[in-house]
Amino acid sequence: MKFLDEAKIYLESGKGGPGAIAFRREKFIDMGGPDGGNGGRGGDVYFEVLDNLNTLIDFRYTQHFRAAPGMHGGGDNCSGKGGKDIIIRVPVGTVVLDEDKETELLDLTIPGQRVLFLKGGDGGFGNAHYKSATNRAPRKSTPGWPGEERAVWLRLKLIADAGIVGLPNAGKSTFLSVTTRAKPKIADYPFTTLAPNLGVVRTHDKEFVLADIPGLIEGASEGVGLGTRFLGHVERTGALLHLIDATQDDIVGAYKTIRAELKAYGHGLAKKPEIIALNKIDALGPELAEDQQKILSKAIRKKVHLISAVAKDGTETVLAEMYKHIEKARADRKAAMPVIQDVVYDDE
Repeated sequence: MKFLDEAKIYLESGKGGPGAIAFRREKFIDMGGPDGGNGGRGGDVYFEVLDNLNTLIDFRYTQHFRAAPGMHGGGDNCSGKGGKDIIIRVPVGTVVLDEDKETELLDLTIPGQRVLFLKGGDGGFGNAHYKSATNRAPRKSTPGWPGEERAVWLRLKLIADAGIVGLPNAGKSTFLSVTTRAKPKIADYPFTTLAPNLGVVRTHDKEFVLADIPGLIEGASEGVGLGTRFLGHVERTGALLHLIDATQDDIVGAYKTIRAELKAYGHGLAKKPEIIALNKIDALGPELAEDQQKILSKAIRKKVHLISAVAKDGTETVLAEMYKHIEKARADRKAAMPVIQDVVYDDE
């Protein structure tokens, strides 16, 4: 299934049904009064969050969603039937943006959450509504009120506990493949990963979701390479694993390149807890690997791990440190989680 993390859709709630003009006509009842009923209310537009969806691919083929209109009123004071609501089902982590792609309208992160987004139009009044002491036989009704229309962007931000960042060919996909059951594409050329991959890490009776993000290069914040489009998928993570190829000449430059792109992207990524690891140490040998570790650690003044994803050397230590930050992030997220899951969006 193709991964799609952004889509534009057009939404329209149902218009209200018109009211009826009718008069009571029965045998032996003279001068029957007005009994035209009101029109039905138009259908609403809802968003519903499902945890068994992981992409917005369905919105590639269907972009227009319209709720049903309300039915017109009838005689004998019969109100029209309300229009059927329409429910837009999206994955956990979907953000609804205004047409400018910047204004955030909804952030849908709770499985099972259902949000009223557009209200249907009210039904029109029938002539029975206008009956009064001075107007005994009104011949007046009103049409239904129109529904609401809106074009919005859907943007998916994966709900992952931790994310892997680094230059192309830093070994991110290999790390994901050996620590989870995910099967990402692995090759010896840059930009092998073209879309985020997810895997579930199980270590010491603990579980967390790890995301492998396509490689960044210098200038990614200006759109070079694959740009920073996929960095949105690690905005919600509790920690970042920064992998660096230990076999390259300028490991300090590699580290600073990624840090610069994270800062340029913003959204708090540069402030997230960061675990730094020099990967592919199996290709260097112990002494040279330690020399690279000292060079990088001295330059950035941070702790640097030595690992070999292929040989599974040092990976457990890195995972354990990641989980410490993830536990704290989960606790903070739980404390901030709203008690009521059904949220009503009011556009007025």
